[in-house]
Amino acid sequence: MIVETEGLTKRYGSQVVLTGLDLKVAEGSVLALLGPNGAGKTTTIRILSTLTRPDGGTARVCGFDVVREAGAVRGAISLTGQYAAVDEEQTGRENLVMIARLRGLTRPASRSRATALLERFDLADAAGRRVRTYSGGMRRRLDLAMSLVTPPRLLFLDEPTTGLDPVSRTTMWDAIGDLVRDGVTIFLTTQYLEEADRLADRILVLHNGGVVADGTADALKNSVGGTRLDLTFASVEDARRAEAAVGGVADGPVLSLPSDGSAAHLHRVLDDLRGARAGVLRVSTHRPTLDDVFTSLTAVAA
Repeated sequence: MIVETEGLTKRYGSQVVLTGLDLKVAEGSVLALLGPNGAGKTTTIRILSTLTRPDGGTARVCGFDVVREAGAVRGAISLTGQYAAVDEEQTGRENLVMIARLRGLTRPASRSRATALLERFDLADAAGRRVRTYSGGMRRRLDLAMSLVTPPRLLFLDEPTTGLDPVSRTTMWDAIGDLVRDGVTIFLTTQYLEEADRLADRILVLHNGGVVADGTADALKNSVGGTRLDLTFASVEDARRAEAAVGGVADGPVLSLPSDGSAAHLHRVLDDLRGARAGVLRVSTHRPTLDDVFTSLTAVAA
């Protein structure tokens, strides 16, 4: 396990942010930490990246204690925060060379690494421009590139695509996917549920300072219900006749009933409805999304 915490607690004055967080992250995986604002996501990352000391419990990152061996932790990780940490008065290349020099690379090695990263993140054409002229998506890509000047074992991404347009967000997702294929472990916090669904091997839902769900995206979706058939009828009366014939729950002219998602089940339902003389105007299927999971879990835990 590249990250292990036990009973992690943190408070700010009278506000309790973490109430005893236990988690484990396997090396080479992508963990997404979800939760509403104030759930403790950023605090968790700040503790694990040694920027904040916990009030209680223990945490080990890359085999090192985050309090007693903070320097060793910092040498093994990188962090991309919620806001791009770039020098706007320097060019993209100068930002990367500066970080490389701070990380101990020689001048030639720094220039070489900067060139490689600029090409990797599609910034080569803008390498000589001051960063203040970059778009939001370009700044985020540069920020991510700066986190990789020396390849980390573990990369923390704290809401990396907040504020980006859909195209820039997709570009960032592709870049993160490339890192995973290179073997980098990713610890991700996000409020974009589609982002977690696309990138994460495992998802934790954090609420009121503790974990309220832990599993794969599919497992979490299944926990709030399976596939559902939504059948729309010409009238409320037709929907009620259909409810009597095949079950489910009618709401106005729409009947919803559980399904295994197979064509065979749909055929059986339609055959039964023909016998009940309830004509269907439209059929759609609905599978729970992470939005459904998030809403269900945070409502129950509120």
